[in-house]
Amino acid sequence: MPGENLTRDEARTRKSLIQTHTYAVALDLTQGPDVFRSTTTVRFSAEAGSSTFIDALTARVHSITLNGSQISTSAADGTRIALDGLLDENELIVDVDMRYTNTGEGLHRFVDPVDGEVYLYSQFEVPDSRRVFAVFEQPDLKATFQFTVTAPSAWQVVSNSPTPQAVPLSDTVARWEFTPTGTISSYITAIIAGPYESVSSELTSSDGRTIPLGVFARKSLFEHLDAEYIFEKTRQGFAFYEDKFGRAYPFEKYDQLFVPEFNAGAMENAGAVTFLESYVFRSKVTDAIRERRVVTILHELAHMWFGDLVTMKWWNDLWLNESFAEWASTIATAQATEWTEAWTTFQAMEKSWAYKQDQLPSTHPVVATINDLEDVQVNFDGITYAKGGSVLKQLVAWVGEEAFFAGVSAYFAKHEYSNTELKDLLSELEVTSGRDLSDWSQKWLETAGVNTLYPDVTVDSEGTISAFAIRQTAPADYPTLRPHRLAVGFYNLDNGRLVRTDRFELDIDGESTPVTELVGRTRPDLILINDDDLAYAKIRLDEASLRVAMKHLSTIENPLARALVWGSAWDATRDAETAPSDYVDLVLGNIAAETESTTLRTTLSQLVLAAQQYVARDRQTSTLARVADELWGLAQQAEPGSDAQFQFVKFFAAAASAPAHLDTIAALREGDTKLNGLEIDTDLEWELLVALAAGDRASVADIDAALERDSTASGQQFAAQARASRPSSADKSAAWSLIIDDDSLPNTLVAYTALGFRRAQHAAVLTDFVDRYFNVLVDIWNTRSYKIAEHVAVGLYPSSLANAHLRDATTAWLSTHSEPAALRRLVVENLAGVERALAAQERDAR
Repeated sequence: MPGENLTRDEARTRKSLIQTHTYAVALDLTQGPDVFRSTTTVRFSAEAGSSTFIDALTARVHSITLNGSQISTSAADGTRIALDGLLDENELIVDVDMRYTNTGEGLHRFVDPVDGEVYLYSQFEVPDSRRVFAVFEQPDLKATFQFTVTAPSAWQVVSNSPTPQAVPLSDTVARWEFTPTGTISSYITAIIAGPYESVSSELTSSDGRTIPLGVFARKSLFEHLDAEYIFEKTRQGFAFYEDKFGRAYPFEKYDQLFVPEFNAGAMENAGAVTFLESYVFRSKVTDAIRERRVVTILHELAHMWFGDLVTMKWWNDLWLNESFAEWASTIATAQATEWTEAWTTFQAMEKSWAYKQDQLPSTHPVVATINDLEDVQVNFDGITYAKGGSVLKQLVAWVGEEAFFAGVSAYFAKHEYSNTELKDLLSELEVTSGRDLSDWSQKWLETAGVNTLYPDVTVDSEGTISAFAIRQTAPADYPTLRPHRLAVGFYNLDNGRLVRTDRFELDIDGESTPVTELVGRTRPDLILINDDDLAYAKIRLDEASLRVAMKHLSTIENPLARALVWGSAWDATRDAETAPSDYVDLVLGNIAAETESTTLRTTLSQLVLAAQQYVARDRQTSTLARVADELWGLAQQAEPGSDAQFQFVKFFAAAASAPAHLDTIAALREGDTKLNGLEIDTDLEWELLVALAAGDRASVADIDAALERDSTASGQQFAAQARASRPSSADKSAAWSLIIDDDSLPNTLVAYTALGFRRAQHAAVLTDFVDRYFNVLVDIWNTRSYKIAEHVAVGLYPSSLANAHLRDATTAWLSTHSEPAALRRLVVENLAGVERALAAQERDAR
């Protein structure tokens, strides 16, 4: 990793010297399993006589030609190629070998274990197009890109431009010559190649053009691809965005490709979006995952305008790309698809992620300081995505939805195919809304931290509100008090249900805002500030409302209001304001009635974490056993075949620890115990086997036998997790060695092995790995790719220990390692999780 960085100052200097025009990239993918030939011709203007460099992570350099003259191959150091004596107009030809990867960066090569077929796909964000062709790797040096690909003739080859007719070169090899793209940034170019199967369709854009559509997946997975549903959501998204953005889709076609061993959820390559192939459902998944796939489809589609058509100048505005897509995909999902409760999902998932991230020592303003590429890599986080999306939701409430969309439309019209900064969007929104956004921007986007809002309520003897104010606090390290647009909801019990009887929308600012409109009204049973979740802030309930909510949470009629109360209870638990044991009681007493899949999934995840790490240490074993008992009971009582039944079983398996639990899991897996409506399909069988392996009830031979029955990529991943989940020190050491002692393990197997490693029936088995972790950390960071190093830094950190020994060892390492900054940030975040767990344990022990 060292030597591959690019600083913002270097990018600014290079931008001041050159302007790129065109790339012609020829790739020969028939050179064997390790490398491919890459020949790039780039035309660019420059300040005459100046020097600069082009990025290229090369395996071998064949030749470099600048303006017709050969340059010594010594000008290439494996990372950059030095360019001296530039002319006003320049032509550079770079002929090199590049390496395939198995880390999900650059051009990833995957061999399907089912049939031995080879599949390739590119992943270039942030700085990895330089792993495939020589390129000025920064977003503000846009150009057109023309790709020519030589590959096996039996393959499909997809890029940003429509796929041309292949030209046969022999019986087994063909060449695809794509037309040039429009003017785009290098990180959204793409090459996907292999014997993918596909389904085609089309739609009519708002400007009358016919837009070809394609959906692709591997041969061995293709039978599970529900292409028509994906096309339906895509059409709904096109119609919604073209109407709201006032701009037709900006590219020639729209392909969506589900690819193996993908690191993220998806990537917005212009006209050729790649997706994690877990979104091809070979087994039953929760409604939460089904909805998430729709949001992801619409997230990537939104990027075609915001990010691809108009692109940030530098990565400090990455947040705006991702935040806009998060917000836009949520409103599109809620208004244009059947998933009408998408804002409830947003509250339960994105906002809980944002609040967690914003309370870490590494929190940062939404507009982060990005000094170099390593800063970018660690900023794909809950601030960039979730807080940013939440802040945009607040901005929409602040300026009005109609004015917001009008400003966005003007922004696209003014800046299409160019690069922008935040101020360019805000200036359009100020015009359409009539609001000055400078103070709002400074307080919301340029400062870090999350506020907490409290209702201060005074009621007279007859139950009438005599005074009402909303009090705002901020953490000491980030003391900004912000303006909020929010609603206050009044809820009353009505035939056993808590229903909203009144709603008041207002602006608040400063330490305390009186709400005179509520004075003189009868106090309701429950007062919910930030009703409808317009604001980005943690909320607390007044004492009377808290008592009602704890007793009647499951009867709150509105799912978003329920999610807000669930979230408030969890925030108070994480902040060690309330006892984790009380949170366990709350969840177990109310979760059976929850109807929203993502709320259910998030809350059950928090329940298991609270039981495993937050309750007092001497009660953790008994609490976890109780949680597992009650989850199994809930599964038995749930509606047969329901999403709730399915989730209760999955989380029962995650929490199972006692012999009786493992007996039940074994009986479920073998079919000796059945739940009406529950099918033990391939993936669920694996989850049950992982639980048995963690409980020392499944041997390596059992895992191997299961893999023989399911010898797919997914089977390999589950098998890796199961082996690493086994509880002995020898099993953990074997998992450790697979990742640390051998750098050939693919990215997904690294991630699944680390997931199993952290699962420990008795956390003490991980104690010996504390020192081993810190001893190898810097070396791994320096010798592995970023994604693999991140998997190690986060995935092999023995967080399950959650004890003082781990805290002290982490603190000691941090005290002697001020660099690398990106690695240090990951370790600081690991430490914050341990410190929060210890504070919660102390609160629970009172």
